[in-house]
Amino acid sequence: MHARLYQRPKHALQSGRAHTGEWLLEFERDDRLRADPLTGWAGSGFTAGQVQLRFSSRAAALAYAAANGLEVEIVPLGPRTLKLQAYADNFR
Repeated sequence: MHARLYQRPKHALQSGRAHTGEWLLEFERDDRLRADPLTGWAGSGFTAGQVQLRFSSRAAALAYAAANGLEVEIVPLGPRTLKLQAYADNFR
């Protein structure tokens, strides 16, 4: 089974850095979504796609994946950029 491992980024509307150090392990979908004949809603029998495991460190997540025979793709966190400007710049 394939899984993605990534570090939770800071949300754009979030001023603090709570939960940004957590590592998340999500299972990748292995089948296509299909339309339900009665309702027309898209669905699948792949229930592991609803599971999101949280770990305090990368090493703990990789140890869990190795113990359970998961192939892990590590997604790196993008660089953090700051846009520093003064309030007076809004009026130029």
